[in-house]
Amino acid sequence: MGKIDHLARSQTLMAYDAQFPGVVAGMDEVGRGPLAGDVVTACVIMPSTPVIPWIDDSKKLSESRREKVYEEIMQAALFVGIGRCSPAQIDEMNILEATKAAMRQAAASAPAEIFLVDAVKGLGLPGREVAIIKGDATSYAIAAASIVAKVTRDREMRALEEVYPGYGFAKNKGYGTAEHIAALREKGPTPLHRRTFIGHFVS
Repeated sequence: MGKIDHLARSQTLMAYDAQFPGVVAGMDEVGRGPLAGDVVTACVIMPSTPVIPWIDDSKKLSESRREKVYEEIMQAALFVGIGRCSPAQIDEMNILEATKAAMRQAAASAPAEIFLVDAVKGLGLPGREVAIIKGDATSYAIAAASIVAKVTRDREMRALEEVYPGYGFAKNKGYGTAEHIAALREKGPTPLHRRTFIGHFVS
């Protein structure tokens, strides 16, 4: 397989966004699947130039690369909004409704006419919504939002490792790894754990 031209890749994603008239915001979430921690969303509006290399689906980037690109996005972005719902809110609403609520929070003050959203529909935002399957690998703005959301949540989970040691949060980010599940069974849940997600592991 040939080496990827990451600037060209970002330009391809930007070209997709350019088909939409008006100010375009991208939206994505991270943390729908973990057993612990918030679901975090981001709404990002990027300028058309300069195009930043390596803006792509956050899952395709290493952690160190994501951190670097995150800083570039935060410097260049015209708007960044962050939304979140806590484990208690997730348990109360369910994860889909919590994700939607966090997305509405992230977009609340975005000066956008078009909202490109990774897969989620029916948010009721003040503009046209376009739900795109695999949007973080299709749209430049969604890809930027995926990186912002991922780095924001990962940093928080690393910090929470110090508050709740022994669960491996710095490494697993709250996902249900063998280490995490073993600790959950041994030590019991923390306030970070989603009670509706952990019923198979604790009584």
